[in-house]
Parts: sequence; C-alpha cells; structure tokens
Amino acid sequence: MSLAGKTIFITGSSRGIGRAMALRFAQDGANLVITGKTETPHPKLEGTIHSVVDEVRQAGGQALAVPLNVREGEAIVSAVHRAVDHFGGIDILVNNASAISLTPTIETTLKRFDLMMDVNVRATFACSQACIPHLLKAQNAHILNISPPLNMQKKWFKDHVAYTYSKYGMSVCTLGMSAEFADQGLAVNSLWPATTIATAAVKYNFPTHIYAASRKPSVMADAAYAILIKKSTAATGQFYLDEEVLLENGISDFSHYMVDPSLKPIPDFYID
Repeated sequence: MSLAGKTIFITGSSRGIGRAMALRFAQDGANLVITGKTETPHPKLEGTIHSVVDEVRQAGGQALAVPLNVREGEAIVSAVHRAVDHFGGIDILVNNASAISLTPTIETTLKRFDLMMDVNVRATFACSQACIPHLLKAQNAHILNISPPLNMQKKWFKDHVAYTYSKYGMSVCTLGMSAEFADQGLAVNSLWPATTIATAAVKYNFPTHIYAASRKPSVMADAAYAILIKKSTAATGQFYLDEEVLLENGISDFSHYMVDPSLKPIPDFYID
C-alpha cells in the first residue's frame, strides 16, 4: 500500500518528529496538513509551518500550512475545516504535539501542569473528535498518537507524575477510541520511541551527551509510515515501539538513525 493522495493532518509538525513524518509521507505523494504555532523563525528553534510546507513540496507531496494552537478548541475545529475544504477530506490524523516538564510534584507549577494536560491529553481528544467524522468517511483511516505503552509502574510516575499523567492520557485515548470505533474500520494506535530521539525537547531538557546518543526523528517517521500503510482493519489499539515496527519490516541496522553512530542509544522513558 501507499500514502499517495492521502490527506494527513499532523499536529506539531513544524519541527522534530512531526516534520520528519511529513517529509517521509510526502515521498509517496501524500497531502500534508502542517500545523503549529511557529509561523516566523524562532531564535533558538529551527523550522516554521511554512518552511516545512516548502520541504514537503520538494519531497513530492502537497501541503497546506495551518497556524494552530492546539490548546484552543475552536481553532482545532477551524483547522480541520480548512484541511477538508482544501483537500476534500482527512484520511489520517497524527497527534504528535506535546509539552514536557520533567519536574517533581512540588516544582511543577499549575501553569505548567495545565500546559501539559492541554497539549497532550486535551488536544489529542479534541483533534480526534474534530477529525473522526471525516475519518469515518475515508478508506483505510488511521489515528496515530505519539504516546507510550501504559506501563503502570511507580518508577515512571515518581519523579515527574504530571508529565507521565499527561502522556498516559494520550494512551488512554488510544485504548478507548480503538475499541469505540473498531467496528467502523478506524484504526487508533500509539507509537513510541524505544530510545531517546534528537528533538528540541531532548536538546533543551537533557545533558548534551543524551542528545548525542539519541536517534534521529527519521526513525519514528519510518515506523509511522510502516503502521499507516497497513489496512486499518488489521490492527488497532496497539502500542507500538519504533524499533520493533522496523525490525518486523526487515530493518535491523539502526546505525544510520544515530546522531553519533559510535555511541550506544539510550532507552526512552516507559521502556523496560
């Protein structure tokens, strides 16, 4: 199967994993809805929704830039309407936008707590809710949430309960919506990295040696592609790890995904 002609709505796609996915899907000739808050260049962070649109077109796809703050419900509905008006429908939703604060309880301000809950859980629910009526009209429709397996061990909560709570909330959406819409042919799955990924979040929240020992966002993009070209009736409610997906698809050498191939990759959170 191919993503040619499929319309794919990706949240948080101006950089990092979202951008990498957009460029991978564009190679098939997909239609990409590039969303995010960054419309003009950021002093520290590379990429805007407009620069990614240009890259998508150069890679062989079609693209629409839609400014979007996923904390605003009405803006989500408007963005989905713009995508449908422009491309005629939506085939795939990738809930990639995320906020992170690896802080313990006392150090997590309510402002930061609300940000993580809004961007991670609420936006996943709201974007899914807005897209589902259109997805149910599509052939081979998918929702892919960038969220971890529900590994309910104390160690994943004790140092950053708020962040884990918010990311697990995304995974609960996978669990519930996959069952709710299974009979209607809509696949709802989660994808999570087996190792740390070289994104801005890792660059600015962790020591430099962790970034160097991370894999590039393209590893997640290749894994997402492998999931989304499957028949939607073949698997739903799954919590995939990028490495396992790629191994199942015949990729065993991951050195080209490494920022520094001489280093051993560091396992990500929520992976035993």
